[in-house]
Amino acid sequence: MIELEGLPELVDPVLIAAFEGWNDAGEASSGALAHLEAAWKATPLAEIDPEDYYDFQVTRPIVEMRENGERPITWPTTRLSVARPPGVERDVVLLRGIEPNMRWRSFCREIVGFCGELGVELAVLLGALLNDSPHSRPVPVVGTATDPGLARSIHLELTRYEGPTGIVGVLQDAFGAAGMRAVSLWASVPHYVAQPPNPKATLALLRRTEDLLDIPIPLGDLPEEARAWEHGVDELASQDSEVAEYVRELEERKDAADLPEASGDAIAAEFERYLRRRDRGGDA
Repeated sequence: MIELEGLPELVDPVLIAAFEGWNDAGEASSGALAHLEAAWKATPLAEIDPEDYYDFQVTRPIVEMRENGERPITWPTTRLSVARPPGVERDVVLLRGIEPNMRWRSFCREIVGFCGELGVELAVLLGALLNDSPHSRPVPVVGTATDPGLARSIHLELTRYEGPTGIVGVLQDAFGAAGMRAVSLWASVPHYVAQPPNPKATLALLRRTEDLLDIPIPLGDLPEEARAWEHGVDELASQDSEVAEYVRELEERKDAADLPEASGDAIAAEFERYLRRRDRGGDA
């Protein structure tokens, strides 16, 4: 780990992390981290030396052209920053990276060890996956937790997925093995409109993270962008009768599966979120 600044003394820090690649359908989770970095004016903290973890023929470095003629190279890696959200008495460590090409276990041990040095006791890992969820309904967010009691306490809908996993799943397991609490939140991105960005899924992840941590998150233009995205997909779907019919089938299936009490829980959660944001002066 390359420390960009000396390790600061952090107050009750929590980690929020996301990775580009397999874990990031529609760039929803990496978009959430980019939003948090900008909204909270995060300052760089450290980065991982990419030599041991990235195949540069697969994940290539980027060269830029500056006005003064310089041509710096940005290497693909995982970077950490730190922020203190306004009105909150704790620090947030933000980790945004690219899924490594090799040595995943060593990669995770390095991150977990560094977080231990910072005093992190809870990690929130964000991901997004392609699913058969309709774009016109609320984005489902499911997840897993290292501690079943923690999952129950935050009313987390647990995923029943079995199969190949990405770096998010491996990192959560590494946190659990080290005795640290970790939660992963996964947003469902409609597979028929998988191209990024997907601001609606990004917004869903941010709202669920806000509920989990009880930290107000400035949303800026995201709600408006999410509405515009949904409207745009509506227009595209209406131009293809087969797609329109498929979307209607997904909507009917989703509506039939949602119990009335589940809808009531969603309304109650939204109202509680509104009250917290109003009391703290955040975006309503």
